[in-house]
Order: sequence, then C-alpha cells, then structure tokens
Amino acid sequence: MIQLSSGSKSGSTPESRRKTGVRSGAVGIGLNLLLFVLKLTAGLVSGSVAVLADAFNNLSDAGSALVTLAAFRVAGRRPDAEHPYGHGRMEYVAGLVVSLLILLVGVELLRTSVGRIRTPEPVAWSAALLACLAISIIVKLGMFIYNRRLARRICSAALRAVARDSLADAVSTVVVLLGAVAARVGGWQIDGWLGLVVSLFILYTGLSSLQETLRPLLGAPPDPVVTERIRNFVCGCDGVCGMHDLVVHDYGPGRKMLSLHVEVPETMTLTDAHDLVDRLEDDLARQFHCQAVIHVDPLAVDDPRVTALRDAMADGLRSWDPRLTLHDFRLVEGREHIKAVFDVLAPFDRGEDEICTQAARIAAGLQPPCQISVTVDRPYT
Repeated sequence: MIQLSSGSKSGSTPESRRKTGVRSGAVGIGLNLLLFVLKLTAGLVSGSVAVLADAFNNLSDAGSALVTLAAFRVAGRRPDAEHPYGHGRMEYVAGLVVSLLILLVGVELLRTSVGRIRTPEPVAWSAALLACLAISIIVKLGMFIYNRRLARRICSAALRAVARDSLADAVSTVVVLLGAVAARVGGWQIDGWLGLVVSLFILYTGLSSLQETLRPLLGAPPDPVVTERIRNFVCGCDGVCGMHDLVVHDYGPGRKMLSLHVEVPETMTLTDAHDLVDRLEDDLARQFHCQAVIHVDPLAVDDPRVTALRDAMADGLRSWDPRLTLHDFRLVEGREHIKAVFDVLAPFDRGEDEICTQAARIAAGLQPPCQISVTVDRPYT
C-alpha cells in the first residue's frame, strides 16, 4: 500500500532515509558475515546440514544487506535529467531482490534437506556448537528489533523485508538448536527433517516479503486513511463543492504526486478558480509532503433544474448499485432534446455497458426525459 506522509517525520527526508538504510545495511553486512564464519566452522566440524544451511543463509543475508545499502545510497540521490522524479523506487527494487534471495536460500536448503532425509548421516553435536546457535539467535533477534524500528521510522518496505528475514533466521536457528539438544540428549538423528522445517519457514518468509515489495512496483492503492484526510482537507476549503478522480503517483517513499479534480461553482471567475487551485496545491504540499496537480470542474449550483436532474440520476444509480457515484454533471440543451453529460465512478467489477444501459433507463424516466453521454471512471484510491 502506498504511504503518504500527513505530517513531518524525523526520517521522512531523502537524506535521512539514505543514512538510515546505509546504516542498516552496514550493520547487517558485519553481523551476518560474523555469523556465517561461526556457523560454517561449527557446521563443518559437526557435519550438520542444518547448521551449514543456516550458515549460508547468513551469507545470503550479508548479500541482502549489501543490496539494501547500495539501494538506499542510490535512492537518496537527487533528481537529475535522466530521472526527473528521483531514484526513490530503488528501495522497492532492493526489497524485491532481498525477497528473491530469501527464496533462493529456501529452495537450496529444501533440496539439501531432502537429500539428507534420504541418506541420513550422524551429526557430532557439541557444547560449542550449541553455544554458537544460541549466540546466533540472540544476534538475529536484535537485528529484527533494530531493523523493524528503522522500518517504522521511515516507513520502508525494504527494511521491513530485512527485519522479517532476521526474525525468520532466529526462528530457524531455534528449530536447529532444539533438534541439536534432542540429538545430544535422546540420540535422535533428525537433522534432515530440521533442515526441511527451516527451509519451509524461509520460503514462507520470502513469499510474504515478495508480495509486499511487489505491490508498490505493480501499482498498489494509497492508504485509504490518508486519502480520506486529503478528501476532507480539499472539500473543507472555501469555494470547493466537491472532489473526485484522486490519483496518487508513486515514485518511491517520500516522492508522491497527486492529481485530482475539484468542483467549483460555475459562476466563479477563472482568476478566482486559478487562485483557489494555487492555494490548494501549496497547502497539500505542506500538509502531505507531495506535489499536487488540480483540474477544475465547473458545477451548476444555482440552477434548480440541473440540481434536481443531477440528484435524480445520482439517486437512481445508487439505488441500483450503492457503490456508484456521479460527478461532472451538466446539461446540453438543443431544440428538441436535452442531453445530460456526466461521469460515473464505478468499481472494476461493473462493466461500462451495463452502467450506461442502466443510466439510460433512469434518464428516460426523468422529467423532462434526457439523452445521456456517460464516461465511466475507475477508482485509483
């Protein structure tokens, strides 16, 4: 879901985001490389496929941290001639790469674990190995808390993916540790099955992260709470009769553009309408930290006949489907007929033909009867 800032935040500027992401990446690289060396040594000594898989999982995490560090450095660059909207989407790309790396580790671990289940081998568990696993759990939980706090501070999907990966690693290592204790105390050789459980958990984590990071890349809707605040803010301004066709263009965290239509009385002069739009665009930039482009639609608010026909058409459409709303209603009068021209905002599961057919039936029953020209809009929020 696209996030719009509705107030100033300490981590909301591009430079603050860059520093936060680079710091997270540097910490992740250092700690994951340390854990990789410890677990690789312990895994080779013990012969445990689960510990070795956990070690290479940490190595992939170091790679993910490197990707995060590089992506935040790029995302923090200023707009240039080739990228006039900035480089903020690199955060989304980083989250996608991290998710794919998690899935790659999960698939490889799954393959290795199935092989160990088919041909089990004894594992030499030791106190040093158990201590290594316990240290890894503590470190990974600390990284989870650290990255989750940073992700909340700057509202970053990439850092949420990193935090989720750290939590998955901690849980995976807990599973390996419990299996090690079971093998040491009870003599149960379940190393391959433990690796299987860990691989499935890693795959679930990767798929969850992939889904979250793909949403903004594919065009997720904006936060409905913030869009409602925008609607209330715009409609609360003097001279504005209504608002519709709000679209949020996402160019990365902290880089949003809005386009929307406002309805004003048709008696308002062009100069007054221009001044109104200028004030609104400036106020939206201050309040919601985004650039806005506003289109003005004149509305006949003082013509009782237009108002009555508009209300009758709107009521008829709502009675057929409560989700439909009407805007930009105007009358075009000829010698022998009256044409009602308007837009209908409709959900994607309503076809244009059925909406137009229903609107024509309603228009035929109006007094006076009207021909219609309907444009069907779709919601982008």
